[in-house]
Amino acid sequence: MAVPARTCGASRPGPARTALPWPRRGPRPGVRSPASGSPRLLLLFLPPLLLLPLLAAPGASAYSFPQQHTMQHWARRLEQEIDGVMRIFGGVQQLQEIYKDNRNLFEVQENEPQKLVEKVAGDIESLLDRKVQALKRLADAAENFQKAHRWQDNIKEEDIVYYDAKADAELDDPESEEMERGPKASTLRLDFIEDSNFKNKVNYSYTAVQIPTDIYKGSTIILNELNWTEALENVFTENRRQDPTLLWQVFGSATGVTRYYPATPWRAPKKIDLYDVRRRPWYIQGASSPKDMVIIVDVSGSVSGLTLKLMKTSVCEMLDTLSDDDYVNVASFNEKAQPVSCFTHLVQANVRNKKVFKEAVQGMVAKGTTGYKAGFEYAFDQLQNSNITRANCNKMIMMFTDGGEDRVQDVFEKYNWPNRTVRVFTFSVGQHNYDVTPLQWMACANKGYYFEIPSIGAIRINTQEYLDVLGRPMVLAGKAAKQVQWTNVYEDALGLGLVVTGTLPVFNLTQDGPGEKKNQLILGVMGIDVALNDIKRLTPNYTLGANGYVFAIDLNGYVLLHPNLKPQVSQVGGLEGGKPYEMGTPDFLPCLLQTTNFREPVTLDFLDAELEDENKEEIRRSMIDGNKGHKQIRTLLKSLDERYIDEVMRNYTWVPIRSTNYSLGLVLPPYSTFYLQANLSDQILQVKLPISKLKDFEFLLPSSFESEGHVFIAPREYCKDLNASDNNTEFLRNFIELMEKVTPDSKQCNNFLLHNLILDTGITQQLVERVWRDQDLNTYSLLAVFAATDGGITRVFPNKAAEDWTENPEPFNASFYRRSLDNRGYVFKPPPQDALLRPLELENDTVGILVSTAVELSLGGRTLRPAVVGVKLDLEAWAEKFKVLASNRTHQDQPQKCGPNSHCEMDCEVNNEDLLCVLIDDGGFLVLSNQNHQWDQVGRFFSEVDANLMLALYNNSFYTRKESYDYQAACAPQPPGNLGAAPRGIFVPTIADFLNLAWWTSAAAWSLFQQLLYGLIYHSWFQADPAEAEGNPEARESSCVMKQTQYYFGSVNASYNAIIDCGNCSRLFHAQRLTNTNLLFVVAEKPLCSQCEAGRLLQKETHCPADGPEQCELVQRPRYRRGPHICFDYNATEDTSDCGRGASFPPSLGVLVSLQLLLLLGLPPRPQPQVHAHASHRP
Repeated sequence: MAVPARTCGASRPGPARTALPWPRRGPRPGVRSPASGSPRLLLLFLPPLLLLPLLAAPGASAYSFPQQHTMQHWARRLEQEIDGVMRIFGGVQQLQEIYKDNRNLFEVQENEPQKLVEKVAGDIESLLDRKVQALKRLADAAENFQKAHRWQDNIKEEDIVYYDAKADAELDDPESEEMERGPKASTLRLDFIEDSNFKNKVNYSYTAVQIPTDIYKGSTIILNELNWTEALENVFTENRRQDPTLLWQVFGSATGVTRYYPATPWRAPKKIDLYDVRRRPWYIQGASSPKDMVIIVDVSGSVSGLTLKLMKTSVCEMLDTLSDDDYVNVASFNEKAQPVSCFTHLVQANVRNKKVFKEAVQGMVAKGTTGYKAGFEYAFDQLQNSNITRANCNKMIMMFTDGGEDRVQDVFEKYNWPNRTVRVFTFSVGQHNYDVTPLQWMACANKGYYFEIPSIGAIRINTQEYLDVLGRPMVLAGKAAKQVQWTNVYEDALGLGLVVTGTLPVFNLTQDGPGEKKNQLILGVMGIDVALNDIKRLTPNYTLGANGYVFAIDLNGYVLLHPNLKPQVSQVGGLEGGKPYEMGTPDFLPCLLQTTNFREPVTLDFLDAELEDENKEEIRRSMIDGNKGHKQIRTLLKSLDERYIDEVMRNYTWVPIRSTNYSLGLVLPPYSTFYLQANLSDQILQVKLPISKLKDFEFLLPSSFESEGHVFIAPREYCKDLNASDNNTEFLRNFIELMEKVTPDSKQCNNFLLHNLILDTGITQQLVERVWRDQDLNTYSLLAVFAATDGGITRVFPNKAAEDWTENPEPFNASFYRRSLDNRGYVFKPPPQDALLRPLELENDTVGILVSTAVELSLGGRTLRPAVVGVKLDLEAWAEKFKVLASNRTHQDQPQKCGPNSHCEMDCEVNNEDLLCVLIDDGGFLVLSNQNHQWDQVGRFFSEVDANLMLALYNNSFYTRKESYDYQAACAPQPPGNLGAAPRGIFVPTIADFLNLAWWTSAAAWSLFQQLLYGLIYHSWFQADPAEAEGNPEARESSCVMKQTQYYFGSVNASYNAIIDCGNCSRLFHAQRLTNTNLLFVVAEKPLCSQCEAGRLLQKETHCPADGPEQCELVQRPRYRRGPHICFDYNATEDTSDCGRGASFPPSLGVLVSLQLLLLLGLPPRPQPQVHAHASHRP
């Protein structure tokens, strides 16, 4: 195969030189765009001796593609140069000697996994047990207080004195009702003090009350509820006296009232407050046993317009009453029934599955005739399917319809009678004149309940009250059902952050009269929060090393603790300025760290927190089953910056946390079996002076930085009084000021952290003294040398290089540090491309490439890696050096030229216009190139630089691809299109309707006004308003799934030659791994044309519009889980006679006029109370 003559080069490579000194680079060359082209790939492996026979005219000089042995020789020169520089400047051997010389200053301690994990599990059990005791005292007291309470029919608002948590917000709102009328005498005004434990202002003398917006505060039921729950205040206070570490203590009532302690103002959003305690994950879990639910929706022709909209919204609200312990399916029916989504059986009611249902429900269309039989037969078949994973506890059917005559008694006789194991709840939706008796009969005959939803205002209340019915067997079971359950992780509504909650149901112990049946209504749920941070404090932090960690999971396999559990936490009130961040903008990443919808629970599966494999599936199953275990596995690990994949060894050890549904695990790399513990007693602890007077402390002072290099200290909690700061210079200043006051053995400080910090300060200073200070970095084109340690020290030399240092000052959170520990040899880390997009403000416009390696110690047969050292290469100077090392030079001064009538091999220096030479790291990112115009693309994924060459490397197995999903992202909603042409979302009356007095007193008018009012809450009823969305953080962002793709080295370790065949656009290339590095050396012909198209490999994180991997496929392979070990779905003494009634509240003209006036004034309405079977209503 002939290669056209291009430029001249040397005939043979010269000998390799080790650590060639090179002067600093000259002016930065101009930038030009790389050649493009994506030819079709046909990779042919060619024997080295048959490559490129030269075809050239006599008398002319011609150049062939380099022979394989030539390129292998270049690779060896590169390896020797890198190794030489790292041996001289890295200081690995010297640092090993320094540690051994200071052997008397530290001890080597061992991490014993089994003992560690059992101790931590015991500590967590003790912490949670204290909360359990407080919960039991509260639940018992609540039941006794309610039992002793005398119901008052004539109670008035003025009779009740309490702190309304939303009163302050209402007074601050100039349009609020309280502003118009003035504060009530019954509402307390409190003073608050800032409390860091609650991250809030609190008052320890009172409780606070929160009542949902759509519940009238002055109703008899609510006032009686406030009356008897007031006595809980003393129990809350006594609990705190016994356990000062208690956080929020909450009673959530079945009526919707929340009373919590200590008092704090409610964190209301800018728009209408949608919080209802009965829809919180902890309340749902505590109020009933797990559920298998089938929702069937009537979509016959009579269900159209407003009624169909009401049904769609009702189904969505019903789904929100389900937790991860529940299973659900949704179907529509007319003459026949069919699932609304791709789910053909019951699926877990997790966030992603419910989102699929909610989207599918919006596509329901009304047509055909009503066929209750088809709907119920479908539902019963779903519930009888025993070949799938399900809750296997409460079974129920929820039917939404506008009415019908058929009672389908034959269906119930066939599937449900006489045992009636399935409860049937019927919902009459919309305004109509149908006879509701058949619907009421269905519910009453099947231990269910009948509800009416005449308008949107009735949806929230009536789609959650079925929980009262499900709670009956629990109440009748008495003490057997009084078992504390612990939730999975969710975000606290009052700003505490991520919490778990212990829950205990509170039962009604009253009887209707002497000898009467026991009351079967649940009063509510008692809850006590435990912050995740309080649990994390019980786990070892820094003795496990940078890559060791503790994790915990629940019975669903969801993580309670894990370093990768990083949900996007919301800030009530939205971001500064109220502007939503958009996907793909520079502001998107900060947005992820600030807002998400607090209503959604945090459900990250262990197999999604880590990269899934068979070994981890086995570990997860064993933990869910409550077993102990230990296993060493080889697994894939995603880097901290999510750019790389490493294959690593890990030891997993796990035990159950007794008295809970959690299991605890410990992960340790083999090199973290041992760790260093400073033992400074002989040298410094005898000095009863402040730490600032100690020997090695002076090397932490900024005055020493010029000679000893700049020191960054990890922002750890060395002492209780140390003020934290995100600015490391300020944090160091705070640290130094505190050390002026405390002694080395001060009890307010963590001696392990403090002593290890001082030890590593002295050890890294000796590295400066022995190695760095006497070396000329410029001679070898180095911008900096550095060392980072487990003790929290990062020393960068010289001092001026610290201005360009962008790595995390906490070594355990620095990607280069963690990767160096897991990889032998030299790890190259080019600057991320987004850093290059910023205006360069570095000295001389330089860009650096980090090269790091771990320092391994062997002390008495115990191996550990306490530090990482490295250098920072000057990008452009090393790019020039790279050209020379991959060339045929025999001398340093000038390149060899090819004479007349001779043929030569091309090289990376002389022939850089025709030959592309690059170094690519193990993640596929460009590190060095012989093309000057590619220097500002260093750090970019190589497919964006040369798509067809990267594809060839991937197809040749030099790289392997790993795809995974981030389920913790938050995304701005996509703006809807064609807003102006959108159909109206509500019924619009005609002029004749407005002129007809009868219409104003009709149910239709009443429904319309409620639609207008609640449309402010249910924004989906109207078309999207971008301005309004900006003011509402919940509407602005929600959880989403991001697809991540990483590449890592495949199994190929040899040197390969291949051809990319694309006709006239064919290209030869050679690729070879560089020994003892994470680099791939690639030499290729530059593309001559771009006539062929090929796919481009993608590495950037992308948004998954379908919420990640196809949910319809995932539910066919459900992950192993276990539900709660108790189930209360049946009690022989249950009274099912209270099963709903058909009467509805007839609105009067006066009420309608008042409602309209309130609506025009923007005031929340106060609807007349409708008496239902609430838990606290006592005659």
